[in-house]
Amino acid sequence: MYLKSRLSSFMFTWIFILFFHLTVFGIQDSLKTYNLNEITVTAQRIEKPLLDVGRSVSVIPSDEIRSNLFLSPAELISNYEGIFITGNYQTPGSLQGIYMRGATPNQTVVLVDGIRITDPSSVDNAIDLSELSFSNISRIEMIRGSHSTLYGSSAIGGVINILTDKNRAPGLNTDVFLRGGTFGKGTDEFSQNVMLNYTTKEGFYLTGEVFNSKVNGLDATIDTITSPGVYKTNDKDGFRKLDLTGKIGYATNKLDMYFSYKRTDQKSDVDAGAFDDDDNYTIGFKRDLLSLGVEYKLADNISAKLQSGFTAMKRDAVNDSSIIDFAGNYDQSFSETNYEGSVLTSDLQVNFKFDNMNLIAGGGYYKETMNTRSYVYSNSAWGAYESLQDLDSLDLNTSLTNLFVYLDMNGKIIDKSLSDFNLALGSRINSHSKFGSYITYEINPSFKIGKSGLVYASYATGFNAPPLYRLFSPNSNYMSSITRGNENLKPEESYSLEAGIKYEFDESAAITISGYSTKVDNNIEYVYLWDKNIAINDLGNDWMRDDSRGDTYINIGTMSTRGIEAAIDIKVADNIFVSGNISIMDGKLEYKPEDIDTEQTQGNHVQLYSNGAFMNASTENDTLVRRSNTANLGITYQPIDVLSLRLNMHYIGKRDDVYYNDSLGPWGALGKIPVSDFMLFDISAKYSFNNNLSATISIKNILDKNYYELRGYRTRGRGMYMGIRYSL
Repeated sequence: MYLKSRLSSFMFTWIFILFFHLTVFGIQDSLKTYNLNEITVTAQRIEKPLLDVGRSVSVIPSDEIRSNLFLSPAELISNYEGIFITGNYQTPGSLQGIYMRGATPNQTVVLVDGIRITDPSSVDNAIDLSELSFSNISRIEMIRGSHSTLYGSSAIGGVINILTDKNRAPGLNTDVFLRGGTFGKGTDEFSQNVMLNYTTKEGFYLTGEVFNSKVNGLDATIDTITSPGVYKTNDKDGFRKLDLTGKIGYATNKLDMYFSYKRTDQKSDVDAGAFDDDDNYTIGFKRDLLSLGVEYKLADNISAKLQSGFTAMKRDAVNDSSIIDFAGNYDQSFSETNYEGSVLTSDLQVNFKFDNMNLIAGGGYYKETMNTRSYVYSNSAWGAYESLQDLDSLDLNTSLTNLFVYLDMNGKIIDKSLSDFNLALGSRINSHSKFGSYITYEINPSFKIGKSGLVYASYATGFNAPPLYRLFSPNSNYMSSITRGNENLKPEESYSLEAGIKYEFDESAAITISGYSTKVDNNIEYVYLWDKNIAINDLGNDWMRDDSRGDTYINIGTMSTRGIEAAIDIKVADNIFVSGNISIMDGKLEYKPEDIDTEQTQGNHVQLYSNGAFMNASTENDTLVRRSNTANLGITYQPIDVLSLRLNMHYIGKRDDVYYNDSLGPWGALGKIPVSDFMLFDISAKYSFNNNLSATISIKNILDKNYYELRGYRTRGRGMYMGIRYSL
């Protein structure tokens, strides 16, 4: 079956029974759930209640963000349907990549106040979520599914918009948070966050915030060497992080403007790869983010908004010499690579609000740059070797301009009898400096079910511009002169269909269910090239002959994903609240030889690095690696007003991971290997001494389960954390 559940029958049955029982029999009417009554601004770039938005949307409010129950934004986000984040359960500082609805990490847009944050200096231009902290976050809005009409490139899996604090109550406002804990033998974590805000009665505000964290402890990789005669370089990997934030602004009913600056500075001890420890390998990361926003209400029904931002980032990967034997000898090698990138964003939109209709029109400009500098030194019996490569002179960059229009109208425009019907539609034209023009569009009808429900559908197209590295990497083969970068790459193109329902029961429970199907054409793949004049079975069989003709990136293949998501929020009793969600998805990749760009490959044999297959015939991967079915369940019990107890369950389904298989072709390629499912339980308690002071204690993985998220990398064991927060 193409679409199948990988959840165990026990898990699926348990969640279904709980869902049915609480929905039908256990609902009290003492609390109206917040979820569908939250206001969203990301889904359609206008303020609108979630119940009226015909898309799969989640809003994480400030009280959940400041609950002190989650260690990072990635951990919090991963509690929502449709999202799986690799690295979330590993050593703090590990690379965290987001898979939203099965899309790759570079196919999901992450914004801060509408400004895109990404890493164009990396191979795939995907953000590492480990750089995010809770510093200066007031709410998070998430849209699942293609949304390139409003947000441009990369919005295939969805959009995550992180919104920062603005003005507060007049006067001096403070927020201080301290947290310490341990998550295994010899580990410790200590984090501090201090915020000061001053707001005047006239609407001026000034905010400064500092977040600092230091983690010591686990080896990032799993040690499989058991022989006592082998020298091992095991070390305890650590992570340190410092975020500095400043924001100044002015907010009234008519004018909202701000300027903000954020500095992220962090350093991770990392290892050389799966099962491969390294005692002197570190990655430092720094980001500067400047943002400017102005929104002005020109008239009762017309407003304009300008959002501009510039972000520059730098990663330094240093691998120093390591001791290799019991005598204290070093391997006499050193390597350092500096990755630099920048993103400039400017976006202007005008909102027109009429009776039963909203019209949004705008345009924007987006520019990315990158540079890489690498230095390698080694010394051996054959002498010293040095290599230096610097791409600065190439001036690598791309730009993208766009114009968009989006119309959201109610059926009353045609006839009063159609007041429950709504239609949103829009289109965007994009002009890219390399691949030219590309148009996306969206059609989104919905129908209200009384005052409590909504049935919706959407058809949306999306695209993902090629990363700079894949376009311009100058590495070339000495025989064919084929470069790794391919300036003729086309954008990945998506076509997504979704249908869903949202409903509130007696203002005390809410349910959302959605199903989707997404197809992505022109997938960008990394491939090996081999001499076309030699039969595939003979490649690599003559050590006197060099059969390689290089490696490059090409557009080839189609990725298809389908899935079902459901979420519930229920007030069971006056002091018991239950929330849960389940996500079931599957997908496949199909490749056809006729899709190969023979001009770039010069007609040579093409071998996919992702699975080792030679493209002399059509091939198919029936699963997508590092994607998983997930389920989350949270039960909150408040025995007294000042005490809140919470139990969380997280289920991550079976999935395939990758490993290097040297038997696949002359040089080897990536093979697939299954990773088992796992279920984790967390408990926490929060006690409020008064309106300003609260304390929390959390125990993560209370059963101390041994599990793996990615093959070869260690995950955290049972952890205990204590925190205290003072707000005024």
